[in-house]
Formats: sequence, structure tokens, C-alpha cells
Amino acid sequence: MRDNHESAGYNYGDEDPIAAFATVPGSSALTLIRCSGKGAIEAVSSVFTPERINKAPANSVVHGWIVSSGEKIDEVLVSVFRAPKSYTGEDSLDISCHGGASAGKAVMDALKSAGFRDALPGEFTLRAFVNGKLDLTKAESVMELVSAKTDTSRRHAVSRLSGSLQTEIEEIKKLLVQVLSGAEIYLDYSEDEIGADDEIDEDADENAGKLPYQNIALEALSRLKKLSASWQIERIYQEGVTVVIAGRPNAGKSSLFNALLKEDRSIVTEIPGTTRDWIEAWVSIDGIPVRLVDTAGLRESAESVEKIGVDRSRKLLREADIVLYLIDGAQGITDEDREFIDGDNRRLLIWNKADIAPPSSTLPNQNFISVSAKTGKGLAQINTAISSAIQGQAASRQTALQDAPTTAAVGTERQKKLVDAACSSLEEALELARREEPLDLIAPLLRDVVNSLGEITGEVSTADILEEMFSQFCVGK
Repeated sequence: MRDNHESAGYNYGDEDPIAAFATVPGSSALTLIRCSGKGAIEAVSSVFTPERINKAPANSVVHGWIVSSGEKIDEVLVSVFRAPKSYTGEDSLDISCHGGASAGKAVMDALKSAGFRDALPGEFTLRAFVNGKLDLTKAESVMELVSAKTDTSRRHAVSRLSGSLQTEIEEIKKLLVQVLSGAEIYLDYSEDEIGADDEIDEDADENAGKLPYQNIALEALSRLKKLSASWQIERIYQEGVTVVIAGRPNAGKSSLFNALLKEDRSIVTEIPGTTRDWIEAWVSIDGIPVRLVDTAGLRESAESVEKIGVDRSRKLLREADIVLYLIDGAQGITDEDREFIDGDNRRLLIWNKADIAPPSSTLPNQNFISVSAKTGKGLAQINTAISSAIQGQAASRQTALQDAPTTAAVGTERQKKLVDAACSSLEEALELARREEPLDLIAPLLRDVVNSLGEITGEVSTADILEEMFSQFCVGK
């Protein structure tokens, strides 16, 4: 266990044996219950028959029954992991019992009678961190992986779980420790005591100021800025973008929604105003998670229920990243259409029902995507246009979408804030050096940079920070 983390200091838990469902109980073939903690193997053994699990070797699977008060509860398989070679670094067990709400609950009740308590959200991963099995970047990537909505976001999370971000942070910190050490040498000794043979930075710019290893500090700053910029794209892959389908009633919004999803989710009729409220679903477009929303038709209405639906649609339009505005090709462009087209630069104009009515030329300065939600014609062009629009938004923030990260990237807002804090302190230190300010003003800023990087990986942390972070995890992780 890491010296700077004492379990007794946490309000989040201790070394007591904990248990939680690792799968959602319900109508499924299996339910998995995860157990971990001091005495966990012995506790499970006390409610298991016929063999005693405490005699089972590490990394083995034992078949038997969970029992309570002499009654057989469920036939199970128990995977046994002994410390320190387990996910948490503690004695751990995974119990595979039958699916369904009743079997899993009965097994859990038996475990509680044997001394287990309910695990808190993220407590298994917290223990893995405390016991040195994971640093914080890997711990956070576990939740990223669980929440990944597309294969691309999964690959990005796996990259961080494999250590790409941890390695980059450690390399940058190593550079900065070298700079800080050089500064502290100058603070401890006068320039007369540091001879020519002790030159610290042969490549330093003569006009750079008094900071030793100036060029190394600049390299570290450059790498930190790249990490900071990476959050814009990682945020898109993690959180996704909201794409709202809008238009007048009967323009074909629900048909397009179903066609893009490749399943019937919205009710489609020829009666205008069928959709009274919005409906949403997640879809992957070029590896980007897209929250696709079908909305009520935009028109003035005195009917109370439809009016509420239209008001909700307008609210979603204000929040959307991209709007697919449908023109009803059979009806042509109306004044209401023109008002919306002229007033929103996030929209992609979709000319629907192109199979029976070709696009109009009454708006010469507008580019329409010609589609038929009924036949599927033009759907590929919509996907391409959405992907291009997202890339355009990302490019405006001086970044670009990639199928997979070629370098390390930050994966959480917490990491982004700490990288930004490190950048700010390092830039201030370099500016003071440029003005040839005393090193005793610069060195504390360099220490702040190193500490910020230490917080990213968890070398520097507090119980409150860890509790706040891991409480956002799901139970069982």
C-alpha cells in the first residue's frame, strides 16, 4: 500500500470485506457478484459447500452451493483471487450465480450474513488505487471504458488504461524535476561555487533569463499544451454530440429518425403533429457518439398538448450541437422554413421526399442534402455531413478528429484542469525567468507544476478528492 494513503483516513471505506453486483440483476443467464477485502475468502467459505474455498489456490474456480442456515440458496461458480494478484490487490472472489432477481438477492443476503457490507460506488477501483494496482489515470479510464458509447471511445479509454497518459505525465514530470533541481542548486549555492565544469544547461539561450534547463522547461510546456488541447476531442468521443431533427409537421422527421437508427422507434403517420414530444436514441457516426433527437413539428398551435411539445422542441434546438432541418419536398419552402434557415448557423438543410419532389432552387445560396427517408436515398450523405460538421466545430478549437489517438490524451475534466494549472504555473515561471527575477520566486511555481502532475496520477491526493472522484463510479467497479 502506498505510504501516502492510509485506509483509515478515508470516510469512503476501510479494509472490511465488501460485496456488490457487478452485473444488473434481472432476466439473464448469469448474475455476477464481486467480493473483496480482508477475510473475504474465509467469509465466503463460511456460506459455501461442499468444499471450503479457503483451501482453494489462487486463480482457481470452485463449483458448489451458497448456503444459509443449512439451506441451499443457489448453485454457483466462485473464482478465487488471492492478494496481491487481484484487481483490488486484496483477497477477492467473483461469484457467478444464476440470473434473475431472486437468486442474486438471496446470495447477496447470505454474504451479508457472513460479514460482508455493501460496496460503495467505485470502491473496488479505489482499493486498487490505494494498493498500488492502478494510478488515477488508469482508474478513471475504467469508468471511461464502462461508459464508452462507440468503438472509438472504447479504444481511447483502453489506450489510457494501458498507461499512455500515465507514461506521458511521468515523462513530462521527469523533465520538470530536472529543471526544479537545477533551480534549487542555484538557490543552495552561489554562482561562484558552481564552476564551469558544473554548467547546468549548455544549450540555454543567453537571453532566456536565469532559469536553468530553460529549453527543457519549454519542451515540457509544449507537451502540456498538447495534452490540454486533446481534451476537446476526447470530450466529443466521451460525451457525444446532440443532433436534433427539426422541421414543420409532416416533413418526415420521424421517418428520418427511424432510418438513421435503422429501427422503428418513432411513430410515423400521415397525420401532421403525430409526434407530440421528443424521443432520443444513441447512434455511432464515424465512431462519434451521437445523441439523435426527434422533435415535434415546429408550428404555431392553440392545442395545449402540441404547444408544450413545440416549446420543448425549441428548447432542444437551442441546446443542440447540430440541427438537421427538414424541408418537406412535397410542400416546398415556406416562410416558417425561411425564418429558421436564416437564423441558425448550426443547421444542415435536408430536402426530404426527394423521390417525389426534387430540391427547389428558390434558395440559391443554400446547399441542401437531397434525401428520401422512405427509400433511404441520401442517408450516407447525411452521416458524412454530420461528421464533417463535428470536425468543423473541433477545428474551430484548433484540434482535429482522429480515429484513434496517436499520442497521449487527457480523459477527464479533472485531468484537463490539472494540466491547465500546470501550464499556467510553468508559463508564469518562464515569464519571471525572462525578466530575470530571482529564482526563489520561480522555484515555488515549478514545485506547483510538479504537484499538479502528481495529482493527475494520484501521487499527490487527499481523501476528499478521492471520495469525490470515485463516488461518480458505478457500484461494482
